[in-house]
Amino acid sequence: MVGADSYQARQGGNSMKFRIAKEAFLDGLQQVQHVVSSRTTLPILSNVLIEAGDEGLRLTTTDLDVGVSGTAKAEVSKPGATTLPVKRLVNIIRELPSAEIEVSVDNKNVASIKSGPSFFKIIGLPDGEFPPLASFDDAKEYKIPQAIFRNGLKKTSYAISTDETRYVLNGIFTSFKEGKLTLVATDGRRLAMVDHELEFPSSHEVDFIVPTKAVQELQRLLSTEGDLMLKLSDNQVCFEIGASIIVSKLIEGNYPNYRQVIPGESKERLTLSREQLLETTRRVSLLSSEKSNSVKLTFGQNQVDVMANSPDIGEANETLEVKYDGKQFSIAFNPEFLMAPLKNLEEDEVHLDLIDEMSPGVLRTEDAFLYVLMPMRVTG
Repeated sequence: MVGADSYQARQGGNSMKFRIAKEAFLDGLQQVQHVVSSRTTLPILSNVLIEAGDEGLRLTTTDLDVGVSGTAKAEVSKPGATTLPVKRLVNIIRELPSAEIEVSVDNKNVASIKSGPSFFKIIGLPDGEFPPLASFDDAKEYKIPQAIFRNGLKKTSYAISTDETRYVLNGIFTSFKEGKLTLVATDGRRLAMVDHELEFPSSHEVDFIVPTKAVQELQRLLSTEGDLMLKLSDNQVCFEIGASIIVSKLIEGNYPNYRQVIPGESKERLTLSREQLLETTRRVSLLSSEKSNSVKLTFGQNQVDVMANSPDIGEANETLEVKYDGKQFSIAFNPEFLMAPLKNLEEDEVHLDLIDEMSPGVLRTEDAFLYVLMPMRVTG
């Protein structure tokens, strides 16, 4: 297991004892508890592996696809390891009355938890039963600024498909090619992509797909400071972020050729205020019907009319002033899909590139981000 060398060897039946601040324990457990599924058939997968050593605690959870491991500062008077039910443990620690907690575990994996006047006993399972995280001894390694990766995931992950029948789309396509890191997500109706220049050896050129669950864990742990280490083996990936580790199986299969989806030369380009377009779409979409679920953008001389109507409810219309002297035409989009990138970008302005009513629209920013959005057919 990664980073476990300094901790006790894994063996059943060893007792342990430590003191820890309530906040430190709670933070450490909350960092790893999300991967634990409530519908697991193996009891050990509901548990957190707690390893107490000279440097404090290492806490690890896994659902066999994704594993997360982090550390917590503690005063360890007797090193050892055990596993305890993580959701129940979090609920107990959260409610404890005192800021200081004392935990002792006997050689039958029964944990006694004392805090002020409170006392809890929880029955655990031997640490030897806990499935170890994959090792990455001969892996390819990439050093990536956390801010770049965090920003890239924020700008793309909302477009990941949730349709389980198209499992290759249930993750983020990650490519290291030609000195660039590219992240792509699509659900077949829209596609989000971001590029970043990054130095890595040409022998490390590769593509792989990181599943949604690992992406969610990454978004919880990544910060805007420092670097992360990405380690890649044949079918697993490991992200080391400070003292925390995320290990995940990769999605097997071929990602569709996303470059084919990106339209060629656009005929019209509009530059819009991101905030204004977002607010307008949000207001107007209040009157889009469940059936049509679309907002219509009509482009005229220096203005865009954003409209929605439902025959049985009513209609909404709002005008945005823009620089535009192209031909007059209309295009309709799903409002949720139009708003998703606008919510996750930080730029003040976005460019909307269009060809005609039936071709996909492309939303771009000044940096290497693009978002392809299929139009909707609208009658009348």
